[in-house]
Amino acid sequence: MKQPPNILLVMADQMAAMPLPCYGGRVVKAPHLSALAETGTVFDAAYCNSPICAPSRFSMLSGRLPTAIGAFDNASELPASVPTLAHALAAAGYQTILAGKMHFIGPDQLHGFAERLTTDIYPADFAWTPNWAAGPADDKPSGISMNNVLQAGPCVRSLQIDYDDEVEHFALQRLYDLAREPEAGRKPFFLTVSFSHPHPPFTAGQAHWDRYTDAEIDAPAVPPIPVEQRDAQSRWLHASHGADRQPVTADHVRAARRAYYAMVSYVDDKVGRLLDTLRACGLGDDTIVVFTADHGEMLGERGMFYKQSFFEPSVRVPLIMSAPGRFAARRVAAPVSLVDLLPTFIELVGGDVAWPEPMDGASLVRLLEGADAPRRPVISEYTDMGVIAPCRMVREGRWKYVYTHGHPAQLFDLEADPRELSDRAGEPAVAEVETRLLGAVLAGWDADAVHRDVLASQRRRLFLKQAAAASGVEHDWSWQATRDDHRRFVRASGAAGAKARARFPFVP
Repeated sequence: MKQPPNILLVMADQMAAMPLPCYGGRVVKAPHLSALAETGTVFDAAYCNSPICAPSRFSMLSGRLPTAIGAFDNASELPASVPTLAHALAAAGYQTILAGKMHFIGPDQLHGFAERLTTDIYPADFAWTPNWAAGPADDKPSGISMNNVLQAGPCVRSLQIDYDDEVEHFALQRLYDLAREPEAGRKPFFLTVSFSHPHPPFTAGQAHWDRYTDAEIDAPAVPPIPVEQRDAQSRWLHASHGADRQPVTADHVRAARRAYYAMVSYVDDKVGRLLDTLRACGLGDDTIVVFTADHGEMLGERGMFYKQSFFEPSVRVPLIMSAPGRFAARRVAAPVSLVDLLPTFIELVGGDVAWPEPMDGASLVRLLEGADAPRRPVISEYTDMGVIAPCRMVREGRWKYVYTHGHPAQLFDLEADPRELSDRAGEPAVAEVETRLLGAVLAGWDADAVHRDVLASQRRRLFLKQAAAASGVEHDWSWQATRDDHRRFVRASGAAGAKARARFPFVP
Protein backbone atom coordinates (compact mmCIF):
# COMPACT_ATOMS: atom_id res chain seq x y z
CA MET A 1 0.00 0.00 0.00
CA LYS A 2 1.37 3.40 -0.99
CA GLN A 3 2.32 5.64 1.91
CA PRO A 4 0.24 8.80 2.35
CA PRO A 5 1.87 11.94 0.92
CA ASN A 6 4.19 14.15 2.91
CA ILE A 7 2.91 17.70 3.42
CA LEU A 8 5.08 20.81 3.41
CA LEU A 9 3.14 23.87 4.58
CA VAL A 10 5.03 27.13 4.00
CA MET A 11 3.66 30.30 5.55
CA ALA A 12 4.56 33.95 5.23
CA ASP A 13 3.52 36.64 7.67
CA GLN A 14 1.47 39.56 6.35
CA MET A 15 1.88 38.64 2.68
CA ALA A 16 -0.95 40.00 0.57
CA ALA A 17 -1.97 38.02 -2.49
CA MET A 18 -2.38 40.93 -4.88
CA PRO A 19 1.30 41.97 -5.35
CA LEU A 20 2.41 38.44 -6.31
CA PRO A 21 2.91 37.81 -10.04
CA CYS A 22 0.67 34.73 -9.90
CA TYR A 23 -2.13 37.01 -8.67
CA GLY A 24 -1.58 39.69 -11.27
CA GLY A 25 1.13 41.79 -9.60
CA ARG A 26 3.44 43.44 -12.12
CA VAL A 27 6.33 44.63 -9.95
CA VAL A 28 7.22 41.91 -7.45
CA LYS A 29 9.92 39.44 -8.46
CA ALA A 30 8.91 36.04 -7.08
CA PRO A 31 9.96 33.41 -9.64
CA HIS A 32 9.81 30.45 -7.25
CA LEU A 33 6.26 31.15 -6.13
CA SER A 34 5.32 31.71 -9.76
CA ALA A 35 6.79 28.33 -10.68
CA LEU A 36 4.91 26.68 -7.80
CA ALA A 37 1.71 28.30 -9.05
CA GLU A 38 2.31 26.99 -12.57
CA THR A 39 2.31 23.40 -11.32
CA GLY A 40 -0.35 23.79 -8.66
CA THR A 41 -3.83 24.99 -7.85
CA VAL A 42 -4.07 28.73 -7.27
CA PHE A 43 -7.03 29.86 -5.20
CA ASP A 44 -7.90 33.33 -6.45
CA ALA A 45 -10.22 34.24 -3.58
CA ALA A 46 -8.63 32.78 -0.44
CA TYR A 47 -9.24 34.60 2.83
CA CYS A 48 -7.80 34.53 6.31
CA ASN A 49 -10.37 34.08 9.06
CA SER A 50 -9.03 37.04 11.00
CA PRO A 51 -6.75 39.78 9.64
CA ILE A 52 -4.34 39.55 12.58
CA CYS A 53 -1.58 37.03 13.31
CA ALA A 54 -2.47 34.76 16.24
CA PRO A 55 -6.25 34.46 15.73
CA SER A 56 -5.71 33.69 12.05
CA ARG A 57 -3.21 30.95 12.81
CA PHE A 58 -5.27 29.44 15.65
CA SER A 59 -8.30 29.38 13.37
CA MET A 60 -6.39 27.72 10.56
CA LEU A 61 -4.94 25.06 12.86
CA SER A 62 -8.21 24.29 14.67
CA GLY A 63 -10.57 24.52 11.71
CA ARG A 64 -12.78 26.79 13.81
CA LEU A 65 -13.59 30.48 13.48
CA PRO A 66 -11.65 32.62 15.97
CA THR A 67 -14.48 33.62 18.31
CA ALA A 68 -15.61 29.98 18.53
CA ILE A 69 -12.37 29.16 20.36
CA GLY A 70 -11.87 32.51 22.16
CA ALA A 71 -9.05 33.57 19.81
CA PHE A 72 -9.93 37.23 20.12
CA ASP A 73 -6.51 38.84 19.72
CA ASN A 74 -2.73 38.46 19.63
CA ALA A 75 -2.61 37.73 23.37
CA SER A 76 -5.39 35.12 23.47
CA GLU A 77 -4.39 31.72 24.73
CA LEU A 78 -4.98 28.72 22.49
CA PRO A 79 -6.15 26.11 25.03
CA ALA A 80 -4.25 22.83 25.03
CA SER A 81 -7.63 21.07 24.85
CA VAL A 82 -8.35 22.43 21.35
CA PRO A 83 -7.43 19.81 18.75
CA THR A 84 -5.39 21.07 15.83
CA LEU A 85 -4.31 20.13 12.36
CA ALA A 86 -1.06 18.81 13.84
CA HIS A 87 -3.03 16.52 16.18
CA ALA A 88 -5.08 15.26 13.23
CA LEU A 89 -2.01 14.35 11.19
CA ALA A 90 -0.25 12.84 14.20
CA ALA A 91 -3.32 10.62 14.66
CA ALA A 92 -2.99 9.64 11.01
CA GLY A 93 0.58 8.45 11.58
CA TYR A 94 2.53 11.56 10.56
CA GLN A 95 5.67 13.08 11.98
CA THR A 96 4.58 16.63 12.84
CA ILE A 97 7.28 19.30 12.79
CA LEU A 98 7.17 23.09 13.14
CA ALA A 99 9.91 25.52 12.17
CA GLY A 100 9.22 29.20 12.67
CA LYS A 101 6.44 31.47 13.79
CA MET A 102 3.07 30.24 14.99
CA HIS A 103 2.42 32.81 17.75
CA PHE A 104 1.12 30.33 20.32
CA ILE A 105 0.02 32.02 23.54
CA GLY A 106 0.11 30.06 26.79
CA PRO A 107 2.08 27.18 28.28
CA ASP A 108 1.31 24.73 25.46
CA GLN A 109 3.80 25.68 22.78
CA LEU A 110 3.40 22.55 20.65
CA HIS A 111 -0.34 22.00 20.08
CA GLY A 112 0.14 18.65 18.41
CA PHE A 113 3.55 19.23 16.82
CA ALA A 114 5.94 16.56 18.05
CA GLU A 115 8.94 18.74 17.23
CA ARG A 116 9.52 22.46 17.25
CA LEU A 117 12.82 23.38 15.65
CA THR A 118 13.02 27.08 16.54
CA THR A 119 11.65 29.49 19.07
CA ASP A 120 8.95 32.02 18.16
CA ILE A 121 9.62 35.63 17.31
CA TYR A 122 6.77 37.12 19.40
CA PRO A 123 5.67 36.95 23.04
CA ALA A 124 3.90 33.83 24.27
CA ASP A 125 2.27 35.55 27.24
CA PHE A 126 -0.48 38.15 27.71
CA ALA A 127 1.77 41.13 26.96
CA TRP A 128 -0.23 42.25 23.93
CA THR A 129 -3.67 42.12 25.52
CA PRO A 130 -5.83 44.90 24.05
CA ASN A 131 -8.01 47.21 26.11
CA TRP A 132 -11.09 48.39 24.26
CA ALA A 133 -12.01 50.56 27.23
CA ALA A 134 -8.99 52.78 26.49
CA GLY A 135 -10.27 53.68 23.00
CA PRO A 136 -8.52 53.10 19.67
CA ALA A 137 -5.97 55.90 19.98
CA ASP A 138 -4.56 54.50 23.21
CA ASP A 139 -5.17 50.78 22.68
CA LYS A 140 -1.88 49.69 21.13
CA PRO A 141 -0.21 47.11 23.39
CA SER A 142 2.24 46.09 20.67
CA GLY A 143 3.34 49.72 20.20
CA ILE A 144 2.08 50.03 16.65
CA SER A 145 2.74 53.38 14.95
CA MET A 146 3.57 54.78 11.54
CA ASN A 147 7.31 54.64 12.30
CA ASN A 148 7.56 51.48 10.21
CA VAL A 149 6.51 53.53 7.18
CA LEU A 150 8.43 56.68 8.02
CA GLN A 151 11.67 54.71 8.52
CA ALA A 152 11.31 52.33 5.56
CA GLY A 153 14.49 51.46 3.71
CA PRO A 154 17.41 49.04 3.38
CA CYS A 155 19.37 47.56 6.27
CA VAL A 156 22.41 45.39 6.78
CA ARG A 157 20.61 43.06 9.18
CA SER A 158 17.34 42.95 11.09
CA LEU A 159 15.73 40.87 13.81
CA GLN A 160 13.43 39.31 11.23
CA ILE A 161 16.34 38.38 8.96
CA ASP A 162 18.07 36.80 11.96
CA TYR A 163 14.92 34.83 12.69
CA ASP A 164 13.95 33.73 9.20
CA ASP A 165 17.48 32.72 8.27
CA GLU A 166 17.47 30.46 11.32
CA VAL A 167 14.03 29.07 10.40
CA GLU A 168 15.24 28.25 6.91
CA HIS A 169 18.43 26.64 8.16
CA PHE A 170 16.68 24.28 10.56
CA ALA A 171 13.91 23.47 8.10
CA LEU A 172 16.41 22.52 5.38
CA GLN A 173 18.42 20.46 7.84
CA ARG A 174 15.28 18.63 8.95
CA LEU A 175 14.48 17.79 5.33
CA TYR A 176 17.94 16.29 4.92
CA ASP A 177 17.44 14.30 8.11
CA LEU A 178 14.04 13.05 6.94
CA ALA A 179 15.57 11.92 3.66
CA ARG A 180 18.23 9.95 5.54
CA GLU A 181 15.68 7.94 7.52
CA PRO A 182 15.56 4.25 6.54
CA GLU A 183 12.62 3.56 4.24
CA ALA A 184 11.50 0.63 6.38
CA GLY A 185 9.22 2.07 9.02
CA ARG A 186 9.55 5.64 7.76
CA LYS A 187 6.54 7.80 8.58
CA PRO A 188 5.19 10.51 6.28
CA PHE A 189 5.91 14.00 7.54
CA PHE A 190 3.96 17.20 8.03
CA LEU A 191 6.49 20.02 8.12
CA THR A 192 5.33 23.59 8.66
CA VAL A 193 7.87 26.29 7.81
CA SER A 194 6.63 29.71 8.86
CA PHE A 195 8.55 32.90 8.09
CA SER A 196 8.09 36.31 9.73
CA HIS A 197 8.62 38.27 6.48
CA PRO A 198 7.23 40.40 4.88
CA HIS A 199 5.72 41.66 8.15
CA PRO A 200 6.80 45.25 8.96
CA PRO A 201 9.07 46.99 9.78
CA PHE A 202 9.54 47.83 6.13
CA THR A 203 13.23 47.02 5.99
CA ALA A 204 15.09 44.69 3.65
CA GLY A 205 18.65 43.57 3.18
CA GLN A 206 20.56 45.61 0.64
CA ALA A 207 20.74 42.81 -1.94
CA HIS A 208 16.97 42.38 -2.01
CA TRP A 209 16.36 46.14 -1.83
CA ASP A 210 18.60 46.54 -4.89
CA ARG A 211 16.44 44.16 -6.93
CA TYR A 212 14.08 47.13 -7.28
CA THR A 213 14.37 50.79 -8.15
CA ASP A 214 12.20 53.67 -7.01
CA ALA A 215 11.12 54.24 -10.60
CA GLU A 216 9.47 50.81 -10.93
CA ILE A 217 7.53 50.93 -7.66
CA ASP A 218 3.85 51.39 -8.40
CA ALA A 219 1.66 53.76 -6.42
CA PRO A 220 -1.35 52.42 -4.51
CA ALA A 221 -4.26 51.71 -6.84
CA VAL A 222 -6.65 53.55 -4.52
CA PRO A 223 -5.46 56.96 -3.29
CA PRO A 224 -5.98 58.09 0.31
CA ILE A 225 -9.62 58.44 1.29
CA PRO A 226 -10.40 61.38 3.60
CA VAL A 227 -10.75 60.11 7.16
CA GLU A 228 -14.22 61.58 7.58
CA GLN A 229 -15.39 59.56 4.57
CA ARG A 230 -14.11 56.25 5.89
CA ASP A 231 -16.13 53.55 7.62
CA ALA A 232 -16.03 53.22 11.42
CA GLN A 233 -13.47 50.42 11.50
CA SER A 234 -11.10 52.33 9.20
CA ARG A 235 -11.44 55.49 11.30
CA TRP A 236 -10.65 53.53 14.46
CA LEU A 237 -7.57 52.00 12.87
CA HIS A 238 -6.41 55.39 11.60
CA ALA A 239 -6.33 56.57 15.22
CA SER A 240 -4.85 53.34 16.55
CA HIS A 241 -1.98 53.44 14.05
CA GLY A 242 -1.25 57.07 14.91
CA ALA A 243 -1.74 58.07 11.28
CA ASP A 244 -3.40 61.27 12.43
CA ARG A 245 -0.21 62.23 14.29
CA GLN A 246 2.40 60.82 11.90
CA PRO A 247 1.37 61.70 8.35
CA VAL A 248 3.23 59.98 5.53
CA THR A 249 4.30 61.38 2.18
CA ALA A 250 4.32 59.80 -1.25
CA ASP A 251 8.06 59.19 -0.81
CA HIS A 252 7.41 57.31 2.44
CA VAL A 253 4.78 55.18 0.73
CA ARG A 254 7.10 54.38 -2.17
CA ALA A 255 9.93 53.37 0.17
CA ALA A 256 7.62 51.16 2.21
CA ARG A 257 6.29 49.44 -0.90
CA ARG A 258 9.82 48.94 -2.25
CA ALA A 259 10.92 47.38 1.04
CA TYR A 260 7.82 45.18 1.13
CA TYR A 261 8.41 43.92 -2.40
CA ALA A 262 12.04 43.24 -1.49
CA MET A 263 10.92 41.25 1.55
CA VAL A 264 8.54 39.23 -0.63
CA SER A 265 11.51 38.40 -2.88
CA TYR A 266 13.46 37.37 0.23
CA VAL A 267 10.70 34.91 1.14
CA ASP A 268 10.52 33.72 -2.45
CA ASP A 269 14.24 32.85 -2.38
CA LYS A 270 13.65 30.74 0.72
CA VAL A 271 10.72 28.97 -0.89
CA GLY A 272 12.99 28.17 -3.83
CA ARG A 273 15.63 26.63 -1.59
CA LEU A 274 13.01 24.56 0.24
CA LEU A 275 11.69 23.20 -3.06
CA ASP A 276 15.20 22.57 -4.39
CA THR A 277 16.00 20.62 -1.23
CA LEU A 278 12.84 18.54 -1.54
CA ARG A 279 13.84 17.58 -5.07
CA ALA A 280 17.50 16.97 -4.20
CA CYS A 281 16.42 14.63 -1.41
CA GLY A 282 14.11 12.67 -3.68
CA LEU A 283 11.04 13.85 -1.73
CA GLY A 284 9.47 16.09 -4.34
CA ASP A 285 7.21 13.50 -5.96
CA ASP A 286 5.80 12.36 -2.62
CA THR A 287 5.18 15.77 -1.02
CA ILE A 288 2.19 18.07 -1.31
CA VAL A 289 3.40 21.68 -1.06
CA VAL A 290 1.07 24.38 0.27
CA PHE A 291 1.96 28.07 0.40
CA THR A 292 -0.15 30.65 2.21
CA ALA A 293 -0.05 33.58 4.65
CA ASP A 294 -1.82 34.47 7.87
CA HIS A 295 -3.22 37.76 6.46
CA GLY A 296 -2.35 40.53 4.04
CA GLU A 297 -1.10 44.13 4.16
CA MET A 298 -2.84 47.34 3.04
CA LEU A 299 0.49 48.81 1.85
CA GLY A 300 -0.84 52.34 1.42
CA GLU A 301 -4.08 51.45 -0.35
CA ARG A 302 -6.85 53.91 0.63
CA GLY A 303 -4.21 55.71 2.73
CA MET A 304 -3.99 52.70 5.07
CA PHE A 305 -1.14 50.45 6.18
CA TYR A 306 -0.90 47.19 8.10
CA LYS A 307 -3.80 44.73 8.38
CA GLN A 308 -6.83 44.57 10.78
CA SER A 309 -9.40 45.54 8.15
CA PHE A 310 -11.59 43.56 5.76
CA PHE A 311 -10.49 45.29 2.58
CA GLU A 312 -9.03 42.89 0.05
CA PRO A 313 -5.32 43.73 0.51
CA SER A 314 -5.64 43.01 4.24
CA VAL A 315 -7.91 39.96 4.34
CA ARG A 316 -7.16 38.10 1.09
CA VAL A 317 -4.16 35.79 1.15
CA PRO A 318 -2.20 33.69 -1.31
CA LEU A 319 -3.12 30.00 -1.30
CA ILE A 320 -1.26 27.67 -3.65
CA MET A 321 -1.43 23.89 -3.39
CA SER A 322 0.90 21.86 -5.58
CA ALA A 323 0.83 18.08 -6.03
CA PRO A 324 1.67 17.59 -9.72
CA GLY A 325 1.34 13.82 -9.65
CA ARG A 326 -2.09 14.05 -8.07
CA PHE A 327 -3.79 17.28 -9.18
CA ALA A 328 -3.55 19.14 -12.47
CA ALA A 329 -2.56 22.80 -12.49
CA ARG A 330 -5.62 25.06 -12.39
CA ARG A 331 -7.10 28.19 -10.87
CA VAL A 332 -10.09 28.24 -8.55
CA ALA A 333 -12.30 31.33 -8.45
CA ALA A 334 -14.59 30.17 -5.63
CA PRO A 335 -14.07 31.89 -2.26
CA VAL A 336 -12.29 29.70 0.30
CA SER A 337 -10.52 30.35 3.60
CA LEU A 338 -7.81 29.01 5.87
CA VAL A 339 -10.25 26.99 8.02
CA ASP A 340 -10.65 24.80 4.94
CA LEU A 341 -7.10 23.46 5.29
CA LEU A 342 -7.84 21.13 8.22
CA PRO A 343 -10.64 19.16 6.50
CA THR A 344 -8.63 19.23 3.27
CA PHE A 345 -5.54 17.69 4.86
CA ILE A 346 -7.62 15.08 6.69
CA GLU A 347 -9.15 13.99 3.38
CA LEU A 348 -5.79 14.03 1.59
CA VAL A 349 -4.23 11.64 4.12
CA GLY A 350 -7.07 9.16 4.01
CA GLY A 351 -10.02 10.79 5.71
CA ASP A 352 -10.31 8.28 8.55
CA VAL A 353 -9.29 10.60 11.39
CA ALA A 354 -11.97 10.53 14.09
CA TRP A 355 -12.17 14.31 14.44
CA PRO A 356 -13.89 15.18 17.74
CA GLU A 357 -14.97 18.76 17.02
CA PRO A 358 -17.23 20.69 14.64
CA MET A 359 -15.51 22.10 11.55
CA ASP A 360 -16.18 25.58 10.25
CA GLY A 361 -14.44 24.84 6.96
CA ALA A 362 -14.91 22.36 4.14
CA SER A 363 -12.47 20.17 2.24
CA LEU A 364 -10.98 21.67 -0.91
CA VAL A 365 -10.19 18.29 -2.48
CA ARG A 366 -13.10 18.47 -4.94
CA LEU A 367 -11.86 21.88 -6.07
CA LEU A 368 -8.34 20.51 -6.42
CA GLU A 369 -9.78 17.81 -8.66
CA GLY A 370 -11.52 20.39 -10.86
CA ALA A 371 -15.11 20.04 -9.66
CA ASP A 372 -17.41 23.05 -9.32
CA ALA A 373 -17.79 24.44 -5.83
CA PRO A 374 -21.14 24.81 -4.09
CA ARG A 375 -21.76 28.39 -3.05
CA ARG A 376 -21.02 28.87 0.63
CA PRO A 377 -20.16 31.89 2.75
CA VAL A 378 -16.58 32.55 3.86
CA ILE A 379 -16.25 34.29 7.24
CA SER A 380 -13.55 36.50 8.73
CA GLU A 381 -13.63 38.17 12.14
CA TYR A 382 -11.76 40.93 13.96
CA THR A 383 -11.80 41.61 17.71
CA ASP A 384 -8.23 42.75 18.44
CA MET A 385 -6.68 46.13 19.24
CA GLY A 386 -7.65 49.24 17.33
CA VAL A 387 -11.41 48.66 17.30
CA ILE A 388 -14.04 48.92 20.03
CA ALA A 389 -16.68 46.47 18.83
CA PRO A 390 -16.79 43.04 17.16
CA CYS A 391 -16.35 43.13 13.39
CA ARG A 392 -17.23 40.36 10.95
CA MET A 393 -17.06 39.87 7.19
CA VAL A 394 -18.79 37.42 4.89
CA ARG A 395 -17.77 36.74 1.27
CA GLU A 396 -20.28 34.83 -0.84
CA GLY A 397 -19.98 34.65 -4.59
CA ARG A 398 -19.39 38.13 -5.95
CA TRP A 399 -20.52 39.86 -2.76
CA LYS A 400 -18.69 40.97 0.36
CA TYR A 401 -20.61 42.18 3.41
CA VAL A 402 -18.85 43.86 6.35
CA TYR A 403 -20.57 44.05 9.72
CA THR A 404 -19.33 46.40 12.45
CA HIS A 405 -21.42 45.94 15.58
CA GLY A 406 -23.42 49.08 16.31
CA HIS A 407 -22.35 50.86 13.12
CA PRO A 408 -23.43 50.92 9.47
CA ALA A 409 -22.60 47.85 7.40
CA GLN A 410 -20.87 47.83 4.00
CA LEU A 411 -21.70 45.82 0.91
CA PHE A 412 -19.39 45.48 -2.09
CA ASP A 413 -19.84 43.79 -5.46
CA LEU A 414 -16.29 42.55 -6.03
CA GLU A 415 -16.90 41.59 -9.65
CA ALA A 416 -18.03 45.08 -10.65
CA ASP A 417 -16.02 46.92 -8.01
CA PRO A 418 -12.84 44.99 -7.13
CA ARG A 419 -11.29 48.02 -5.40
CA GLU A 420 -14.26 48.36 -3.03
CA LEU A 421 -15.03 51.98 -3.83
CA SER A 422 -18.82 51.73 -4.11
CA ASP A 423 -20.63 50.75 -0.91
CA ARG A 424 -23.99 49.29 -1.99
CA ALA A 425 -25.41 48.84 1.52
CA GLY A 426 -28.89 50.27 1.83
CA GLU A 427 -29.65 50.28 -1.91
CA PRO A 428 -33.12 48.87 -2.66
CA ALA A 429 -31.82 47.01 -5.71
CA VAL A 430 -29.60 44.77 -3.54
CA ALA A 431 -31.82 44.59 -0.45
CA GLU A 432 -32.28 40.81 -0.84
CA VAL A 433 -28.53 40.28 -1.05
CA GLU A 434 -27.91 42.45 2.00
CA THR A 435 -30.55 40.65 4.04
CA ARG A 436 -29.16 37.25 3.10
CA LEU A 437 -25.58 38.19 3.94
CA LEU A 438 -26.56 39.80 7.24
CA GLY A 439 -28.19 36.49 8.07
CA ALA A 440 -24.95 34.69 7.16
CA VAL A 441 -22.93 37.04 9.38
CA LEU A 442 -25.20 36.51 12.38
CA ALA A 443 -25.81 32.77 11.92
CA GLY A 444 -24.66 31.14 15.16
CA TRP A 445 -22.89 34.34 16.17
CA ASP A 446 -24.37 36.66 18.81
CA ALA A 447 -22.59 39.99 18.45
CA ASP A 448 -23.69 41.23 21.89
CA ALA A 449 -22.45 38.03 23.53
CA VAL A 450 -19.16 38.20 21.64
CA HIS A 451 -18.73 41.81 22.76
CA ARG A 452 -19.27 40.81 26.39
CA ASP A 453 -16.90 37.85 26.07
CA VAL A 454 -14.16 39.98 24.53
CA LEU A 455 -14.37 42.59 27.27
CA ALA A 456 -14.42 39.93 30.01
CA SER A 457 -11.40 38.19 28.49
CA GLN A 458 -9.51 41.47 28.30
CA ARG A 459 -10.29 42.30 31.94
CA ARG A 460 -9.02 38.91 33.14
CA ARG A 461 -5.78 39.06 31.22
CA LEU A 462 -5.10 42.70 32.04
CA PHE A 463 -5.56 41.83 35.72
CA LEU A 464 -3.12 38.93 35.40
CA LYS A 465 -0.59 41.26 33.76
CA GLN A 466 -1.05 43.72 36.63
CA ALA A 467 -0.63 40.98 39.24
CA ALA A 468 2.50 39.66 37.54
CA ALA A 469 4.01 43.14 37.40
CA ALA A 470 3.23 43.72 41.08
CA SER A 471 4.75 40.40 42.17
CA GLY A 472 7.75 40.63 39.91
CA VAL A 473 7.07 37.09 38.71
CA GLU A 474 6.62 37.03 34.96
CA HIS A 475 5.44 33.84 33.28
CA ASP A 476 7.51 33.43 30.13
CA TRP A 477 6.04 30.59 28.09
CA SER A 478 8.22 31.21 25.04
CA TRP A 479 9.48 28.02 23.44
CA GLN A 480 13.15 27.29 24.03
CA ALA A 481 14.48 25.31 21.12
CA THR A 482 17.24 22.77 21.80
CA ARG A 483 19.23 20.46 19.56
CA ASP A 484 20.24 16.87 20.21
CA ASP A 485 23.88 17.37 19.29
CA HIS A 486 25.13 14.23 20.99
CA ARG A 487 23.34 12.18 18.32
CA ARG A 488 24.12 14.34 15.29
CA PHE A 489 27.90 14.33 15.23
CA VAL A 490 30.72 11.91 15.96
CA ARG A 491 30.58 10.61 19.53
CA ALA A 492 32.31 7.73 21.26
CA SER A 493 29.15 5.63 21.44
CA GLY A 494 28.62 5.69 17.68
CA ALA A 495 31.85 6.92 16.16
CA ALA A 496 32.32 4.06 13.74
CA GLY A 497 30.64 4.93 10.45
CA ALA A 498 28.97 8.13 11.69
CA LYS A 499 30.15 10.23 8.76
CA ALA A 500 29.34 7.52 6.26
CA ARG A 501 25.81 7.15 7.62
CA ALA A 502 25.18 10.88 7.27
CA ARG A 503 26.05 10.94 3.58
CA PHE A 504 22.95 11.27 1.40
CA PRO A 505 22.43 9.38 -0.79
CA PHE A 506 24.03 6.68 1.32
CA VAL A 507 26.90 4.83 -0.33
CA PRO A 508 27.14 1.29 1.10
